[in-house]
Amino acid sequence: MTKHSPVTTLASGLTLPLIGAPMFLASGVDLVVAQCCAGIIGTFPALNARTSAQLDDWLTDIETRLDAHRLETGAAAAPYGINLIVNDNNARLEEDLAVVVRHKVPLVITSLSAPDKVVEAVHGYGGLVFHDVINARHARRAAKAGVDGLILVCAGAGGHGGTLSPFALVEEVRQFWEGTLVLSGAIANGRSILAAQVLGFDFAYAGTVFIPTEEAIAPEAHKKMVVEASSDQIIYTPLFSGTHGNYLVPSIEAAGLDLEDARLAQPRRMEAKTDPSRPKAWSQVWGAGQGAGQSRALEPTAAIVERLRREYSAARAAVCT
Repeated sequence: MTKHSPVTTLASGLTLPLIGAPMFLASGVDLVVAQCCAGIIGTFPALNARTSAQLDDWLTDIETRLDAHRLETGAAAAPYGINLIVNDNNARLEEDLAVVVRHKVPLVITSLSAPDKVVEAVHGYGGLVFHDVINARHARRAAKAGVDGLILVCAGAGGHGGTLSPFALVEEVRQFWEGTLVLSGAIANGRSILAAQVLGFDFAYAGTVFIPTEEAIAPEAHKKMVVEASSDQIIYTPLFSGTHGNYLVPSIEAAGLDLEDARLAQPRRMEAKTDPSRPKAWSQVWGAGQGAGQSRALEPTAAIVERLRREYSAARAAVCT
């Protein structure tokens, strides 16, 4: 049997080379379904479901609604995916992975540690595994594990973003990796999606632009803060989770914290997790990437995807003339 490339495998129903990034406490069933029905790959973190049993229910709901979309429109929706945290702090990993295998989730995105066991399990049913990396060392380790794609999380990405320019990182990774590449980092318009392709990426990866959507499960105040933010209101700090991430300055100020403490903080993973005096990352202090300044209103997901599609088409036309 011919083995198709990940790009070909994920092409069904896709109208833009774009993956909606899985966002903790922001991506849920409604957002994933809306993204897939609009023609991009929708994903969510497994840990957004409170239990593995609820995760099972969420996956059933997603599959049912995507099947209904196909029957109603006569066209397939784009594939969906799920994000698994694969480090030792995720006590649910084995149980969640078993749920993923039962549902044969098309795309599994792994983060924060080597995904060897996940790769073996997902490849067992024919699924794909993409892994988040912030440098070439992490990329080499993930490649050794047998992943199908690498997500280069570059400067400006929301959540646990990296600091490297995509211009630098993609060239280093291409020296040893010929497989699928995805670019993460301030992707918030169609021109950026085309630029990612010009750099040699197969897909772009966008999260923050989908926080202020009707379907996201983020609090309304978080959505409003993204709409009102600019790129200089994003700060990169390990203060809240122990690992560097990008956060909205107004949410830090609202928590009564000194921004200088955030700027000077050093990575201390366990201390950050156990210090009761610190606001909790993502739930009390909100994340966003540097593309936040490009969101201007709360919108339906379909409207955002359509705007991205128009911008992408216009950019392609301009380059080809």
